[in-house]
Amino acid sequence: MGDFSFSEMLVIILVIVVLFGPKKIPEMARELGRGVRKMRGAMEDIKTEILKDADNPVSEIKKEIEEVKKSVKDINPMKNIKKEITEIQNFNAKIEEKQQQIESHLQDDHEGPVSR
Repeated sequence: MGDFSFSEMLVIILVIVVLFGPKKIPEMARELGRGVRKMRGAMEDIKTEILKDADNPVSEIKKEIEEVKKSVKDINPMKNIKKEITEIQNFNAKIEEKQQQIESHLQDDHEGPVSR
């Protein structure tokens, strides 16, 4: 649009003068100026809305990330693993104790006098 030569601009101005007359040109220029200002204002409003809408998801994502970080801090997998290992060791100790009881009981039954 800004690449018009001087002769092209002159032809456009002449066509406008011929079509609308010299008295209408100032009024048309004012209307054109108002239209351009309204369009710029509308573009700024649209730009503001787009930026506001674009900013909200980012802030929501940041909030979600912070919540995940907080919940991860509460989870300590090593603590759970240590607890499981302790429970397994206790269970194994009980099994060994039962095995020893059974073995001693079986030995007690076979130690008496043998009758033939």
